[in-house]
Amino acid sequence: MIIKAFADTICGWCFIGHQNLNQALKDFPNSKIKVEHVPFQLNPDMPQEGILRDKYLEIKFGGKEYAAPMYENMTLKAKEAGINLNLDSISKTPNTILSHLLIILSEKFNIQNEMKQKIYETYFIDGQDIGDRNILINIGHNLKIDKILIEEFFNTENINKVNSYIS
Repeated sequence: MIIKAFADTICGWCFIGHQNLNQALKDFPNSKIKVEHVPFQLNPDMPQEGILRDKYLEIKFGGKEYAAPMYENMTLKAKEAGINLNLDSISKTPNTILSHLLIILSEKFNIQNEMKQKIYETYFIDGQDIGDRNILINIGHNLKIDKILIEEFFNTENINKVNSYIS
């Protein structure tokens, strides 16, 4: 069975769903269930360089105070899933194309689940900019993918392929 998981790497609800799915799959250790990552962008018009978090919250929700009830609920559900979100550490909302490309590349090494997990943690717990190519290269390298291979994979042709798929 194939489970297609449509998710964006800056979506806290997607992170929670990823965590819950991984937990549920542990109940079926001998099954032939494959989870396929399908790139999705919550903000397809996000500039390549991203935008400051406060500006994003103003555009998306009308300000941080209007996002607060949703974030409180998200934080509660994340704790139930075993995740300690650190939303206050996020200073930038990134464009997620490169993070999706890194997950696609990681499929060749059969580590896409670990890669997706690490990208989520880097953003939602460490507050790092997962739109930054160097941060993503380091994430991939820490999971044993050659830095040069990652850099080469982050080419315009692959970016355009993902953009056309998501659009």
